[in-house]
This record gives sequence, structure tokens and C-alpha cells, in this order.
Amino acid sequence: MSTDAKQETVDRTIEELSGYGTVHGAAADLSKTDEAAAFIEKVNEIGDIDILVNNLGFFEIKDFADVTDEEWNQYFEVNVMSAVRTSRHFLPKMLAKNSGRILNIASEAGVKPLPTMIPYSMTKTALISLSRGMAEMTKGTNVTVNSVLPGPTWTEGVASYMEGAAQAAGQDTDTFIKDYFKVNEPTSLIQRYATAEEVANTIVFLASDAASAINGTAQCVEGGIIRSL
Repeated sequence: MSTDAKQETVDRTIEELSGYGTVHGAAADLSKTDEAAAFIEKVNEIGDIDILVNNLGFFEIKDFADVTDEEWNQYFEVNVMSAVRTSRHFLPKMLAKNSGRILNIASEAGVKPLPTMIPYSMTKTALISLSRGMAEMTKGTNVTVNSVLPGPTWTEGVASYMEGAAQAAGQDTDTFIKDYFKVNEPTSLIQRYATAEEVANTIVFLASDAASAINGTAQCVEGGIIRSL
């Protein structure tokens, strides 16, 4: 079951994945309580779910002093409460049947806050904490809850981010992208963007039976940017 705030995105996802089996989808803005509830009801009509991936989030470059209260609230509703709403419903069901996986897509910014994206970084920290807290609820069961911390990953959103960052730095976009890791992410060990497929591979593994002993972790897929053991 796939969802997005835009119906065209849901339709595109269904088309792309339909070759692998039956795919359901419905448009919903999970940052809104009523739409989240309606989406959950649609999922219940189809049946139980075994794997929940919370991947809703947004970011923008903005000076900390310019972020309004309304924007702070929007960050929290989209990046955190969307996962709270779905998990609050489906985690108890997974515990009741002693089986299930919940994966919250956070970010390396959750443990390495970015000064130009403080609200985003803070909400990703909250998502990591949410994941660990829910994992504590699964003790002694076959249910696992983990967060995934991608680093710079080349997507449409990141392409827009690069354009904005280049403009803010007064640089040509192509040059900024070429020098990004050398200048902005010198601790990256791979010195390149991860691909969406590389991040997806980690998610698929954590959702599988092969990862049954991995629970309560924050799995990094950030190319070694975070200097820790």
C-alpha cells in the first residue's frame, strides 16, 4: 500500500511496481490527522500489513532566525507526526500477532545537525528517538523497529537543494555539485552521493527475515560521513 499527498505520485508508484504483484495506493497527507485516519482505514480494508516504512519528510535551506513558528510546526507534523500516526495504529497490531517490521527513514542530519537546516535536523533526531522508544516496546517479540539514516543521496529533492545551496554560496551549480563533498562533506569516505537504490537495499534487508536480530538501531547509509565507531 503506497501513499503520497499527490495522486499522480501514487499512480506512478503503482505503475512502476505493478510488475512485482498487486499494488494498492491512495493519496493522503499524513501530516493531517483526518487524512491519516482515512488512509489507515483504507489499509485496514485491504488487510494486515507486515512492514511499515515511514518515509514522509521535507527540508529547505533557511536561516534559523527566519524560521517561523508555523514552519516549525509544519516540520514536526510532516517529519515526525506522520510516522507517529501510522505507527501508533500498526505497532499494536504487529505486537498482537508477534510479527512485523517498522522502518523510519531519518537522516544523518539527525546525529550531525546541519546549520542551514536546523528544523529538518531536529525532527530527524526526534524520529530516531521515536524509533528506539518503539523498539523498546517490542522486547521479547518478533517485531523490530529500526531507523535508517541516509546521507547525501541523489534525488529530485537533493537536486533542488544543490541549486539553492549553490545560489546561496554565489557559485555555479555544476561547479558546486562537483566540489560539494570536498568542500562540505570532507569526512565522507565514499566522496559521492549514495543512490536511491543503495538506500533502498538497506531498507529491504532490514525488512527481511535475514535482519531478525537487528532491532532498535539507527542504520547509517551515509558513506562514512559520521565519524564514530
